[in-house]
Amino acid sequence: MNAPPRVLAIAGSDSSGGAGIQADIKTVTMLGGYAMTAITAITAQNTTGVQAVEPLAPELVARQARSCLDDIGADAVKIGMLGSPATARAVADLLAGFDGHVVFDPVMVATSGAVLADEETIEAFGALMRRATLATPNLPELAALAGMPCATPDEIAAAAHRLAQDHGCAVLAKGGHGAEARVTDRLVHTSGDFASFDDARIETRHTHGTGCTLSSAIATLLGHGQPLEHAVRLGRRFVIEALRKAPGFGAGHGPLGHQAVRGGSSSTGSAS
Repeated sequence: MNAPPRVLAIAGSDSSGGAGIQADIKTVTMLGGYAMTAITAITAQNTTGVQAVEPLAPELVARQARSCLDDIGADAVKIGMLGSPATARAVADLLAGFDGHVVFDPVMVATSGAVLADEETIEAFGALMRRATLATPNLPELAALAGMPCATPDEIAAAAHRLAQDHGCAVLAKGGHGAEARVTDRLVHTSGDFASFDDARIETRHTHGTGCTLSSAIATLLGHGQPLEHAVRLGRRFVIEALRKAPGFGAGHGPLGHQAVRGGSSSTGSAS
């Protein structure tokens, strides 16, 4: 029996279980991986919003991750909400010698709830992208990181190409924030090659944790040895199935149905 891929998730905790570390653990587990965590912040939240946040010190975040890497090791690391430039720099320093895959979901929200789009944050995120295999920004994050508008397909492609070239990592520009009836995600490789993934938009309010789930899925699939493009394809399929099977919990943006995604939507098939 082959050992499961070891996946370290560095992100905030969501007490309601829909996003953050909790979504990461569910996703990694359902896709046949072994999940480890380094928690960046404790939150009190549910489907209607965030009621309280307690950030952890950057040194403690790095210590959690180091404890995992020094003993168990990791085949892939997923990075989610960091909450401050200081934590981003600490994580970048920690991963300087790491030789596995890194998937960076550049969540540009502070632990206070404020949007992080200042020069210090963008510079710190740049250091993480230079270490990453893949960055997975949504359209507002892509616009902030690239310093370019992202209102049209050509603008989105140009911004993703800029990030890929500037930082040496592939970029998956997620189209979920658009208003079109179909959602198009654009994967740009460092070589300049690209691929597009297009699906009909699923009309549902139960979308809490989609970005966390996708980035964790891709990290796990890369840990299984899948090529990047196929890992993105299968990761998107996992998210789509989890959206369709959402349990309907909560009065607001409810969680996905991670626990219901089994069999053909999981992970480890060939890249054919």
